[in-house]
Amino acid sequence: MENIFLDIGIIIIIAGMGAYLARVLKQPLIPAYIIVGIILGPVFRVITDKTIIASLSEIGIAFLLFSIGLELNLKKLKDIGNVATVGALVHMGLLFGASYAVFKILKYDNLTSIYIGLILMFSSTIVVIKLLSDKNELDTLHGRIIIGMLLMQDIVAIVALSMLSSIGQPMLGSVLLMFVKGFIIFFIGLALAKIIFTSVFKFAAQSDELLFLLSITTMFAFAIIYNYIGFSIIIGAFIAGLLLGSLPYNLEIIGQVRGIKDFFAVIFFVSIGLELIPVSISKIILPLGVMLGLTLIILPFITLFLLALFGYKKRTAFLTSISLAQISEFSLIIVALGFSSGHISSEIFSLTILVAIITIGLTAYFIKFDDKLYHWFGKKLIFFDKLSKHNKELISYLEEGARHKVILVGYDRIGYSILKKLKKLEKNVVIIDLDPDIIRHLIRKKIPCIYGDIGDTEIIKRLRLEEAELVISTIPSHQDSLLLIKKVREFNPEATIIVTSYEAEEALELYKGGADYVVVPHFLGGEHISLILEELTTDLNKLLKIKISHIKALQERKKRHPHHK
Repeated sequence: MENIFLDIGIIIIIAGMGAYLARVLKQPLIPAYIIVGIILGPVFRVITDKTIIASLSEIGIAFLLFSIGLELNLKKLKDIGNVATVGALVHMGLLFGASYAVFKILKYDNLTSIYIGLILMFSSTIVVIKLLSDKNELDTLHGRIIIGMLLMQDIVAIVALSMLSSIGQPMLGSVLLMFVKGFIIFFIGLALAKIIFTSVFKFAAQSDELLFLLSITTMFAFAIIYNYIGFSIIIGAFIAGLLLGSLPYNLEIIGQVRGIKDFFAVIFFVSIGLELIPVSISKIILPLGVMLGLTLIILPFITLFLLALFGYKKRTAFLTSISLAQISEFSLIIVALGFSSGHISSEIFSLTILVAIITIGLTAYFIKFDDKLYHWFGKKLIFFDKLSKHNKELISYLEEGARHKVILVGYDRIGYSILKKLKKLEKNVVIIDLDPDIIRHLIRKKIPCIYGDIGDTEIIKRLRLEEAELVISTIPSHQDSLLLIKKVREFNPEATIIVTSYEAEEALELYKGGADYVVVPHFLGGEHISLILEELTTDLNKLLKIKISHIKALQERKKRHPHHK
């Protein structure tokens, strides 16, 4: 036990140092954790007992998927049902077929080619959803498509693992029985959530400690039950999260488990680096290049093509495609199972770990800089817009012949208050937003709006910038803000431009680029409080009025977006 404690301590200390250095260099954290694993494992052999670390990393995945389940609103996925089911199945089938065919051409045997096809056909739920959550992009259209496709992939991965585990045994009946049991337990859980959980958790919510303990109890109970009937513990944890996510206390539970989830997630990413087995580069260079090509080039191309056929525009298709360009944690489980069963060689095992390290590391950069990547490649993707004949993205609401003097980019958060003030001033406003729920709300209210990304020049063309007197952007994307300023100044030098930034350095660059005012939220918040304090020194009753007004605004916003944090 002392050795286990010391191993975990070394991992956390070195990972903490690596994370700090990555943040100083403004780099994503996940590649830093993987590099730490490589340093502690194959390079210096500091950590040699990988069994306990592997178990801890699986617990980390369970906690992460439990948290994802808590945050996930399945109702929001209904609009992308076709692409998340049929599209995901076709996507996996094409990728499996391409991978299998290529490795058969490279003279690999039939069973190895099947394993490689399975390894490359799944993308990582844990990595992608963590990165999207960090960027607050889970509620965007491409975020919802990604979640839907990943959930379908996870279901297929469970079936694949069950079949691989049953090679040489009668399996079809047992697999079907396992899924029937899984669905029965899920529906029993739904009934419990509606009948019992609400009152039980209402009582538990009076104590933070009891709420935390009861939430973890539920997670472990479902993990154990699902593991007993043949599923992985992470599936049971995810189901528990989904069930508790429907309760009014889901945000409190998320806050309670966040720390422990992040701790185990670090262990998981470090463990990927620990698994690397040194091999001769000359022996694996060709298959490694082919596997990377299939994951980083063929997979995104298939995703772009399929989403265009399903009616989605190039931006949504592009952001989805680069987000899925990595292999899954299930791929690591599949290759470990194949290696331990003697179905595949140590060469394929090492290849898979290398591909995981490279693609997961790159994904962190792809998602962090997705706006810049789209800015570079967007113009080259016009073909996919032409292929997308039936537009599945939301239709905008615009009053025919109306001239919009004010353009508001981003409605949620501070955009809501801005619109309220502009309506009082009787300004003719058009809103641009990327959240499907917000656009539906605006269309119902008959407020002029456009669904789209302000970083897309096609959207900018629709805005008639030459007629605008005021352009306000509440989105924090630096690249998009610079593009918007440039286009407004190009078409309408006299218009007033207000943009938003969270970094002082970027705010100064936006001023230099031509912005009339840059909203920096933490500075603005401080100024607002100072004004309130100034008023309170003369009249204490004003605090009550401000409080009542604030509560009303918050309640109205909660009614419109009950699942937004």
